[in-house]
Amino acid sequence: MINVKNRSIDNRLTEAKEELEAVRNYPDEKFAGIIGEIGFKCELCGRCCTKEFNDHVFLLDSDVAAIRAIDPEALVPAPYYEFCDQTGRFYVSGYALKTKADGSCVFLEAGRCKIYGKRPTICRVYPYMLHREADENGCVDWRQLSGLNEHGSYHSEMGGTECEALAEDTKVYEEAFLLQSIGFLETLKVHFKKYGLKHVQRIYDKQMRDFLKGDIDIEVFVYCEGGFEKCTPGKNKIK
Repeated sequence: MINVKNRSIDNRLTEAKEELEAVRNYPDEKFAGIIGEIGFKCELCGRCCTKEFNDHVFLLDSDVAAIRAIDPEALVPAPYYEFCDQTGRFYVSGYALKTKADGSCVFLEAGRCKIYGKRPTICRVYPYMLHREADENGCVDWRQLSGLNEHGSYHSEMGGTECEALAEDTKVYEEAFLLQSIGFLETLKVHFKKYGLKHVQRIYDKQMRDFLKGDIDIEVFVYCEGGFEKCTPGKNKIK
């Protein structure tokens, strides 16, 4: 959603809180109407479960326990670490699902999800979304569907009740995502102040370069359930 590079914690907090208020105030009937007008229908192509089509599957705190019960090794720190302190430690706002060597989700087998009944929240609401994003010309506006015209079929007939339910579920997800982002930033701010730390972009860039070359290991502190969990990801777990 937001390009985090070179943004302060306070600036990001302000933006996330403004975004949360905007999502909450977005008219339910307008969102449901857009869903009905688009008329998206899944064709079971499985493309949304690959890195070629979607960069990663971000997990809400509520998803992490379920995935840990299924396969703890399926959890990795979400990519694009958001901050790096002067000691070289990275910080990120949550976990993501691991991908296979071919870029597909670790739970995708023969084009089907093997944990479909317990799939993460984002997988349940996808491709619907409700956030503001810059287009190819840099114009920031609301986005309600991911990968529009790139997958699935459109203009299918959808009932009003179905559209309203999809709109509600998507708003619940977007609010939860933003609340997790806000919790991460507030917790990080306290952590930095307590231990005399700060984000240093120069160190971030150097650590990441050395890590991707295989010269060093790194520590990533992942925000989960109101605190940080230390991870030491392998080189092949980050893109």
